[in-house]
Amino acid sequence: MAHGPSQRGEQDLIDKLVSINRVAKVVKGGRRFGFAALVVIGDGKGRVGYGTGKAREVPEAIRKATESAKTKLIRVPLREGRTLHHDVNGHFGAGNVVVRAAPAGTGIIAGGPMRAVFESLGLQDVVAKSTGSSNPHNMIKATFDALQNLASPRSIASKRGKKVSDIVGRREVAAQATE
Repeated sequence: MAHGPSQRGEQDLIDKLVSINRVAKVVKGGRRFGFAALVVIGDGKGRVGYGTGKAREVPEAIRKATESAKTKLIRVPLREGRTLHHDVNGHFGAGNVVVRAAPAGTGIIAGGPMRAVFESLGLQDVVAKSTGSSNPHNMIKATFDALQNLASPRSIASKRGKKVSDIVGRREVAAQATE
């Protein structure tokens, strides 16, 4: 069954609370407050997910968001386990993000919600810029849109019926041409 790996992998999941929002429902006797939480989780090795949860108490909202995130984990191909294979853009609603691969030692250069995604994912070197919406929900969804559009050299090679060295070999040639 599908429960095996997820139960085993739950211990090493990193969860980050991105935002918590107090929401009010106006009822006859006044306002009834609830909390909406946005959580990002990842294993630090290329899997990441986000989830939302709403409840009357903060811990319960966070728990619901974490459960939701666990069901929506995606795998992202990483280069050398520290950065992305190529630059990519992501869009969701009014949120636009540009995520760029970076050389070793750069660190994570990204705003709040995007930083949480990259830290949970296990990226060490990445440069990101968010334009448009600064709403954490839209920023995270745009970031996930970008990450889902990433392609690894292995997947491209298999699609085109070539060897990985034919595709990656050009990276070294391009680096030498710019020097």
